[in-house]
Amino acid sequence: MKNLAILAILMLLSSCWEQKKEENTQPNIVFIFADDLTYSAINALGNKEIKTPNLDRLVSAGTTFSHAYNMGAWNGAVCVASRAMMISGRSVWNANRFRQEWLAGNGLEKTWGKLMEGAGYDTYMTGKWHVDAKADSVFQNVVNVRPGMPRDAWKNDEMEENLRSIKSTNIPASKFMPVGYNRPINENDSSWFAADPKFGGYWEGGKHWSEVLKDDALGFIANTKEGNKPFFMYLAFNAPHDPRQAPQKYLDKYPLENISIPKSWLPQYPFKDGIGNGPGLRDEALAPFPRTEYATKKHIQEYYALITHLDDQIGAILKGLEESGQMENTYVIFTADHGLAMGRHGLLGKQSQFDHSIRAPFIIMGPDVPIGKINSSDIYIQDAMATSLELAGVPKPNYLYFNSIMDMLKGEIDNGHYNAIYGAYIDLQRMIRKDGFKLIVYPKLDKVLLYDLEKDPEEMKDLSEFQEYQPKIDDLFQELLNMQKELNDTLDISQMKRKNVL
Repeated sequence: MKNLAILAILMLLSSCWEQKKEENTQPNIVFIFADDLTYSAINALGNKEIKTPNLDRLVSAGTTFSHAYNMGAWNGAVCVASRAMMISGRSVWNANRFRQEWLAGNGLEKTWGKLMEGAGYDTYMTGKWHVDAKADSVFQNVVNVRPGMPRDAWKNDEMEENLRSIKSTNIPASKFMPVGYNRPINENDSSWFAADPKFGGYWEGGKHWSEVLKDDALGFIANTKEGNKPFFMYLAFNAPHDPRQAPQKYLDKYPLENISIPKSWLPQYPFKDGIGNGPGLRDEALAPFPRTEYATKKHIQEYYALITHLDDQIGAILKGLEESGQMENTYVIFTADHGLAMGRHGLLGKQSQFDHSIRAPFIIMGPDVPIGKINSSDIYIQDAMATSLELAGVPKPNYLYFNSIMDMLKGEIDNGHYNAIYGAYIDLQRMIRKDGFKLIVYPKLDKVLLYDLEKDPEEMKDLSEFQEYQPKIDDLFQELLNMQKELNDTLDISQMKRKNVL
């Protein structure tokens, strides 16, 4: 009788184990989201000045989509629109409308986290949010929600109030900016030290925010070993967004004499004021006007140092996944919300339609993902959401604009899902990229720019003044008008076409 009881217990345990095993057939998905990380800031993807061994490992162990784009923004904080698109799956102008529902507490069941939860996933979020919906209304497990950027170190509260009061004026923002802006003036400028915790920022709370996020992620991963559900992790670093602060040992990796000036570097962009990139824009106020090579190198140095520090945190997360024994059933997707100029074209921020500002790395690693492959098809970074839904077995909702990349990974299609890539920045810039050419439109200036991206990937030679390219300009402009209608873009640029293009 005793033996029969033991046998029954063993059979029950075996049945539970088999049930748990069956429940875990869905893959885990870890989404790692950087902030302001441009496509060219990874060593394995061509930048031999930067040190990114763990991102290099992702590149070699997975597939990289080398042309991944953010669609645009309705305000200067480009990351707000990028993240609203990522969480909602909607295109830029539809996402702007949909966020009004979030503010009213509606439509949350259609967000990324809730869709994954509905598919049986244990969902987790830590880090930068910057979305109108509350993070804990989208994800089940939420810790250390961060704002759009670490708080600046103000000299006094009056300066901060002054900045708020001049936002609607033409007074250069640099006149009222906190410590760390409009610098370095020259080689003797010692107003800011990127490694000094006294300036707060990433060190607010006592530990660097990137390290806190890493610790958060490792804590959740450790707990998943005891669970019987697949997990979805949304790990959103603030790095390498300014203020670009990293421990001194990371800065020491980048002596200024080893940093090169970008090929497209300019003292200042000639159209900056007409496209919203003048000294009144916070991002552009970080360095003095006109730009100097020395100031540019200092900002690049701090950018690279923060990226290498970020890379170390990503390495620790990957190691944690491996040690948990779950890596074989886990997809890791890495991207950023957009790029960053860092001196190219005389710009520093992300409020332009040049590739350095709208294009980000996009890497996926996981079961059956081709190893060490580079795919040059045009995609949007928000394809990460649709990809994860397919992996989770969630049918694509009809309101989702973006597409899964799994069919490209499997070789089922060759050229991607998009006939053209659209870009927009408030009412000051529009862009279309198609067939190796890019048309940029500056409505307030009645100006168009045309670039042959295959011959001129740094976008340094504007072809718009050459008569032989007028048919190409006309075709792209008409295609842009069509995309505006498709994407509910209400900015009327059609009169500009008659005036400037034909």
